[in-house]
Amino acid sequence: MNKKSTRKRKILKIFWILFAAPVLLVFLLFFTISIGLWGFMPSFEELENPRSNLASEIYSADGELIGTFYIHNRSNVHFEDLSPNIVNALLATEDIRFRYHSGVDIRSIFRVLFRNIIGGQRSAGGGSTLSQQLAKNLFPRQENPSLAQIVIIKLKEWVTAARLERNYTKNEIIAMYLNTVDFGSHAFGIKSAAKTYFNTTPEEMKAEEAALLVGMLKAPSWYHPVRNSERAFNRRQIVLTQMARYQFISIEELDSLQSMPLDMSEFQIQDQHTGIATYLREYLRNELRAWSQNRFKPDGTPYDIYRDGLRIYTTIDSRMQRYAEEAIREHMGNYLQPTFHRHWRGYTNAPYDTDLTTQQIEENINRTIRRSDRYSNLRRQGLPEDSILASFDRPVPMRIFSWEGDIDTIMTPLDSIWYYKHFLNASLMAVEPHTGHVKAYVGGNDFRHFKFDHVTGSRRQVGSVFKPFLYTLAMQEGEFGPCTQVPNTPVSFELWDGTVWTPRNSSDDREGEMVTLQWALANSTNYISAFLMKRYSPEALIRLVRRMGVKSEMDPVYAIALGTPDLSVYEVVGAQATFANKGVYIEPSFITRIEDQGGNLVEAFIPHREEAMNEETAWLMLELMKGVVSEGTGRRLGFRYGFDHPIAGKTGTTQSNSDGWFVGITPDLVAGSWVGGEDRGIRFRDLSLGQGANTALPIWAKFMTKIYEDESLDISMGDFEAPLTTPSLETDCSKVEQRDSPRDYFRREVF
Repeated sequence: MNKKSTRKRKILKIFWILFAAPVLLVFLLFFTISIGLWGFMPSFEELENPRSNLASEIYSADGELIGTFYIHNRSNVHFEDLSPNIVNALLATEDIRFRYHSGVDIRSIFRVLFRNIIGGQRSAGGGSTLSQQLAKNLFPRQENPSLAQIVIIKLKEWVTAARLERNYTKNEIIAMYLNTVDFGSHAFGIKSAAKTYFNTTPEEMKAEEAALLVGMLKAPSWYHPVRNSERAFNRRQIVLTQMARYQFISIEELDSLQSMPLDMSEFQIQDQHTGIATYLREYLRNELRAWSQNRFKPDGTPYDIYRDGLRIYTTIDSRMQRYAEEAIREHMGNYLQPTFHRHWRGYTNAPYDTDLTTQQIEENINRTIRRSDRYSNLRRQGLPEDSILASFDRPVPMRIFSWEGDIDTIMTPLDSIWYYKHFLNASLMAVEPHTGHVKAYVGGNDFRHFKFDHVTGSRRQVGSVFKPFLYTLAMQEGEFGPCTQVPNTPVSFELWDGTVWTPRNSSDDREGEMVTLQWALANSTNYISAFLMKRYSPEALIRLVRRMGVKSEMDPVYAIALGTPDLSVYEVVGAQATFANKGVYIEPSFITRIEDQGGNLVEAFIPHREEAMNEETAWLMLELMKGVVSEGTGRRLGFRYGFDHPIAGKTGTTQSNSDGWFVGITPDLVAGSWVGGEDRGIRFRDLSLGQGANTALPIWAKFMTKIYEDESLDISMGDFEAPLTTPSLETDCSKVEQRDSPRDYFRREVF
């Protein structure tokens, strides 16, 4: 072999070495990156199930998303749930060649190299594809990397992007990307962003809305449409222009859309203070935190309601919930609260009743100070008591509640305590009697300013709302019926200490006469309650009430007949729903089922049931309670609110008008409302204003008016279903033929 040939072969060999070496080095570089020698790389399993904090979603029974529990307010959607507008805006702005590359776009890289780096054209665009951006979102970079680290990070993102392209379709990658991006205002992902900025869904997003959100991706704070509206508007115009450039919209559509102003009227940050059913969501949050400690995922770790993307399906009907919140707002804001302010104007120590001493009022205020968040926070900081109390006298900026809207002002924390003492509080719960499903739940005036929940968290004296339980006991024993006549005369009890207690009626109407049980309950007559309590024992009454779901402490005293126990709205409504369910108590429930993020059932919830009374007794009680509405303390439902169909109900007014109650029962829905001050000494001075018929009943009336007007709810206005067997007792007292005179009857049966 001659020297020329040898030299040629040597040159060729060197050429192939020089050619192959970089290729091999690049191959080795990407291989070592892929196996994690240059730092963390996600495995296939991690790509399949990326570690992202998913918000748990709370759904109403009619399918509306009513809230979330989250670390990051992120909820996933599928590509099929995305409007073409959001997809087109994204591709036109971020990666128009997305459907033609395999994760890394070589053309874009060269454009960045020659135009951005060499040519200095900062407006030439970036080189990252959607797949690379998704890789960066799923597996974020470390903070403040060096130049060498940036190069390695970029290469790792290329590898991850290529893996994503192999494992997912293009549509899946688009959906994953939109699920992981941050839109600001606690909105992570397109689903949360659509709700936050436009109160809509990704599926229904308009072109101008999609353009605004996609434009924000460049810098969510800089282009925030509320805080920086001009920048956001200009950025939206650029995205719309890009959409027209790539023929996703026509020139005519571009002109029309660009002429539209920003409309951010629906903007609302999604947190525990906003939206509907805020009190219920807070109640569920505490309940589910406890629940999750003993419910385990397939990997053996307990569920986390803030990170695991659970789907919580509640019994709440979003329409009924809105009607309940509106009813409280209308009655309290338009009538009762202004009336209360006028009622106490000019009185010393208002709104506390005049029979309270200055010392008692000061004790109430001091208790409120020590229960406040401000006091607790300063105590945790180690401040001495005198410094903490002094801080309550220093004016500070604050936002306070009013029924006309929040007010920004400056006042001392002590003044704000007095300010809020002037507000009456209201609550309502509605339950479906045949299922136990709670359909509406309002724990107070406004969760942002009144955190205390008066449905499940508060127990207040129930007054005459308790009397139907006593009448139930009497009729279940078989001695009495709705038309049984009893003497409307005082009844005395000898107490354990030797004293004598004689309850009094609130009026002298028909005093000394024989009256039916139906009339007595309708007019909430204390003499008759005392008469029945004399026949039975407090212990027997408590046993019955326990079967009807009441768990609160109740002292077995004779005064229980007048409603002295402190019960919750939840207990009262649940117990009285028993009458509409033919004597079977069903524990009111809030959740039907919980699913994981993949739609797999985690747990289904079945409420507890217990037969509390026989069917006939339950029906007789409904007949008795219908008299309350037709001719008794609840009759304003007819003459003022126009209800002329069968409704059973009971009002309640406690001592000195501290609490007002009303429970209304219909065949398909049982609802109860309560109104009272933060402290029991805060109340109306006279019965005409402070009675439950004036404070609580109108909330029920406004709520049910809205319910009946909404035909989609299909709530019956018919009568209650009679027992299968014909009742042996007459319920129309006008038809009863007395075989004996009342005096003869009571000489034989009662005395």
